Amino acid sequence: MNILIALIPALGWGVMPLITGKVGGSSVNQMFGIGAGATIVGLISYLVTQPSVSAQAFWFSVLCGALWTIGQIGQFISFKRIGVSGTVPLSTVFQLVGNSIIGMLIFGDWAGVHAKVIGIIALAIVVAGALLTSVSDNTDGKGIQTKDIFFLLCTTVGFWIYSSFPNIPIVKAESSTGIFLPEMLGILLGSIIYALFTDRNSFKQKEQYQNIIAGIAWGIAAFAYIFSAKANGNTSAFIWTQLNVIIATFGGIFVLHEHKSQRELTFTILGIVLIVVGSVATSFA
Repeated sequence: MNILIALIPALGWGVMPLITGKVGGSSVNQMFGIGAGATIVGLISYLVTQPSVSAQAFWFSVLCGALWTIGQIGQFISFKRIGVSGTVPLSTVFQLVGNSIIGMLIFGDWAGVHAKVIGIIALAIVVAGALLTSVSDNTDGKGIQTKDIFFLLCTTVGFWIYSSFPNIPIVKAESSTGIFLPEMLGILLGSIIYALFTDRNSFKQKEQYQNIIAGIAWGIAAFAYIFSAKANGNTSAFIWTQLNVIIATFGGIFVLHEHKSQRELTFTILGIVLIVVGSVATSFA
């Protein structure tokens, strides 16, 4: 049963970009869909669990949820520029490397020389995997460009903030279920602000609401992760979530029909293997 719970986050986070890819629409439509769908899950979870949360933690969680949208907007824009199969491996690596460095420098993770050596080697493996997934045969400038990588890296700061905030004293003592709804409300708020400043007509487009399906899938995955971490431990729960990289990457190729040559596909497979191996290894640092 615990393994089934652990698979839900991997499945939900891996399937989400495939759903938005099938539904289509602009990055504004997709971001609003995630915010609205995740909030629906947040409201249901609140009614079921009825957790308590302090006012200070509530509003701080809303802020962090809103900042998370920066990272997700970056992903959606990158999906259109370099495809799901090109974006997800790179985004995963940026998140893992950034979160690991923040954890080491600010929160005291990887205490001791031995842990740091293992962690740094693991991150090097992950980076090598990302480089392999970005290999392209295109010579006409249509492959993954440096500017695309840099854009995705810069927007990943939103994910770093979101991943780090549970360790901040304001919310550290709060229950995970207690801060879940305000996080989701923050994501909805961020998505609405993004729509108002970039495309107000998006609220009249059907894709704006069809993408809510993807948001529900994402929200269920996020909520299930809370229980996976409790049932399996943070390390094991994290390792299982890495399967979302495999689902999203190969889903992009075979479901969304993103073209890759035989050589590119070979390098992508090798890169995914290294990313997963390196991600697992960081959990033992």
